[in-house]
Amino acid sequence: MFSLSPKNDKFYTMFIENAEIIYQTSKMLTGYVNDLTDSEEKLKVIKDMEHKGDQQQHTILNELNSTFITPFDREDIYAIAKRLDNVIDYMEASASRFVMFNVDTATKHAKVLCELIEKCCKEIIPLMQEFEHAKKSTKLQDIIININKLEEEGDLAFRKAVRELFTEEIPVLEVIKWREIYQYLEKTIDACESVANIIEGVAMKNA
Repeated sequence: MFSLSPKNDKFYTMFIENAEIIYQTSKMLTGYVNDLTDSEEKLKVIKDMEHKGDQQQHTILNELNSTFITPFDREDIYAIAKRLDNVIDYMEASASRFVMFNVDTATKHAKVLCELIEKCCKEIIPLMQEFEHAKKSTKLQDIIININKLEEEGDLAFRKAVRELFTEEIPVLEVIKWREIYQYLEKTIDACESVANIIEGVAMKNA
């Protein structure tokens, strides 16, 4: 049954809840990479968070399908939900590769990238909190800028990590597996920036 209620806060509330799941997952990823003992068991916990994120996305989409009046364009609600889900998916994919490639000790570069991921994910919570009040918010643009800066730091850290793989005497198999791990960690940071970018675009469109 479709709801004709003009109440707007339900989608914003669900986005904030999703952002909190993302941040909790990022903290788990940081702890996981800093201590890869019992990595398979720890990965299961991260996978559980990824499933929780999937359930949240399904809740948002079900609400979207049953709501006649939405606070802004339906396709934008879908796009935001999808990009939030992408962040968790990339974190789970990154963590999975440590088990897949039988990595028991993370490099300093992987740890730096995870720290940047956690910082980006932490910013997504206030990003979503301010989004509901975008027309009056004095903080939204600063948060977006912060995420963009963290993404730039991530690019630099990624390039530095990959450069080391191809300039140091590192076995070929090690180069292959670390390059892929770095790529997925960097994609996670890009996914965070993608969330910030779509929020900025939707906020401007509805200003």
